[in-house]
Amino acid sequence: MLELAAIILTVTAGLAWFNERYIRLPATIGVMLSALLLSLAMQGLAALGWEAPAALARGWVEALDFDSLLMNGMLSFLLFAGALHVDVAKLRDYWISIGVLATLGVLASTLLIGFASHWLLAALGAPVALPWCLVFGALISPTDPVAVLGIMRGAGAPADMEVRIVGESLFNDGVAVVLFTLLLAAAESGESLFGWHAIWLFAEEAGGGALFGLLLGYGVHALMKRVDQYQVEVLLSLAMVLGGYTLATHLHVSGPIAMVVAGLVVGNHAWTHAMSPQTRQHLNDFWELIDEILNALLFVIIGLELLALPFRVDYLWVAVPLILLLLAVRWLVVAVPVTLAHTHFRRGSIPVLAWGGLRGGISVALALSLPPSEARDVVLNVTYLIVLVSIVSQGLTIGRVVRRVLAAGER
Repeated sequence: MLELAAIILTVTAGLAWFNERYIRLPATIGVMLSALLLSLAMQGLAALGWEAPAALARGWVEALDFDSLLMNGMLSFLLFAGALHVDVAKLRDYWISIGVLATLGVLASTLLIGFASHWLLAALGAPVALPWCLVFGALISPTDPVAVLGIMRGAGAPADMEVRIVGESLFNDGVAVVLFTLLLAAAESGESLFGWHAIWLFAEEAGGGALFGLLLGYGVHALMKRVDQYQVEVLLSLAMVLGGYTLATHLHVSGPIAMVVAGLVVGNHAWTHAMSPQTRQHLNDFWELIDEILNALLFVIIGLELLALPFRVDYLWVAVPLILLLLAVRWLVVAVPVTLAHTHFRRGSIPVLAWGGLRGGISVALALSLPPSEARDVVLNVTYLIVLVSIVSQGLTIGRVVRRVLAAGER
């Protein structure tokens, strides 16, 4: 593992330098595209007869176990670091719209994409059973906070739009993971998901995660108030993320939701009432650095995952209409609540919220966790292509969309 970590970290550092020196794209997009081009170059060499580089790199990528690495390791750090800098006072102003998009929005998107993709895949000659299409709907519905956070902060979005998108993306991945788990269990067992049992399991996972995160955050806040040494307080935050996420999985509550809530508590209450300015600065610098490093690692791994996929060219013809379907569903899911509560949204919110809903590593990790089957190959490849297109096309143009909407609002 040490050798593998050294290799991936070295590749990431090299690609980050290359992007900063020559490409100058936003860091996450730049390193992912560089890793993707590196993957394609190695596959090109393999096609010409030199298979050693691609085979070696494929072995590294497969040994990473990306879904476990992200879902049981990196995600806890990334969600906590993202939530740490979200202002609860601003979040409270938009909690209804964020709550609707993160819960009912994810549920509606899962059902719409699930049923529509079932029909579409059959029409395209790649039929997938409805239960597995619903699983696909759940894993592709959440907007990824890892992809959204950095890009939205640099896009110049107004505070209300940024808070809504960031707030939604922080919570909806936890909701989607719970929904994905329930749908996957139903697809594997062949049992119906509907009924009070499923509702109770969902409430237990999501609500239990929020309650556990609240207790965890205030518990660490109480410990931080009683010391004034930044090394100890940074260590407490680190232990809370690692230990808290692990304990959440044993308690069968949502770890992602727990980390978001704990991050909000520490970032808003402990930040102002339990830390000296020196500690606050050190804690902020530490988690910013963790966030930047893990973001770079995550997007490089996404780019390199192409080497390990059972890819066929005909998956492209399946992915293109599904990408259009996903954008249409996202637009619909955003447009309905915004239209019904139009007085609470500024003009132009629909295109910004719809186009700002990027998909990212969580969707790829969930797809990789599917059990071996014919449906898995279709879902995994289509998910990967959707994530690549989403990060590149939406990530590179969301700033332009925001500026255009703001300019139209001023006229």
